[in-house]
Amino acid sequence: MQRTTSARGITALVAISAALLAPCTVAMAQAGDAVAASERGWFRGDRTALLVALGVVGIAIVIAIMRARAGHPVKIRRMPALEAVDEAIGRATEMGRPVFFIPGIQDMTDIQTVAGVTILGRVARTAAEYDAKLEVPTSRSIVMSAARDIVQAAHFEAGRPDTFDAGRINYITDEQFGYVAAVTGSMMREKPAACFYMGAFYAESLLFAENGNSIGAIQIAGTAEPSQLPFFVAACDYTLIGEEFFAASAYLSGERVQLGSIQGQDIGKMLAVGLIAVGVVVGTIGAVDPSGKVSAAFENLKSLIGG
Repeated sequence: MQRTTSARGITALVAISAALLAPCTVAMAQAGDAVAASERGWFRGDRTALLVALGVVGIAIVIAIMRARAGHPVKIRRMPALEAVDEAIGRATEMGRPVFFIPGIQDMTDIQTVAGVTILGRVARTAAEYDAKLEVPTSRSIVMSAARDIVQAAHFEAGRPDTFDAGRINYITDEQFGYVAAVTGSMMREKPAACFYMGAFYAESLLFAENGNSIGAIQIAGTAEPSQLPFFVAACDYTLIGEEFFAASAYLSGERVQLGSIQGQDIGKMLAVGLIAVGVVVGTIGAVDPSGKVSAAFENLKSLIGG
């Protein structure tokens, strides 16, 4: 009994000591962080080049947007995949077969899903104008709600609000291959004449594309997943690759602010490519320069850009 009482007393003493020392420990840690921060300073000089680059790109984007708003022409490279949208939906209408739009398997928190449902608006408007049946199976309930709102708005814009059918935009399951099985089974039964795959895709990309190819559908895909692009390129008629997918909304809408933003980003990319080219040339010359002066200049260039 005495041992138990002593053990309890020691435990209580340790607990009280820990409680008293904890604020001191936290204060010491915070003081150490403050000292480290003060020694480091509020500005990191080795990131100056990054700050300058961000400033240049930001200014380029703002100027491009202002020019676009002022009415200056903004040219975007032709995208055959998006120009084929009308052809694909028109073919489905002539054949009396539906159009399938699959917005990937991720939620609305994924930027690829956002880009996909943006393109869905254009597809839905064209389908409403042609009176084509549009099916949108989704693997996320929030994506289903967003898709319904977008398709309904597209029908109103096309002047066909009476043809909107919310039952064609449905939620299946969050489980990846359960969703794949349901969609591919529906594709084999209904045999759509056009299939759109716009969003984030993983192992299911080839399953969708091969099923669509087997039924003879026109297939247009778009994703930013590098590992899935080869499958879409091999099995689909048209593919939006990487940044083309994200630029598609500006391309389709023709909205001048978006077009100006893309032009400004392209200016930043051109500057980056130019800097890389200069680095390659200087580095190559420095490798064969016996005096070492070019090598020293190359090292200075690397330190300047934070390399």
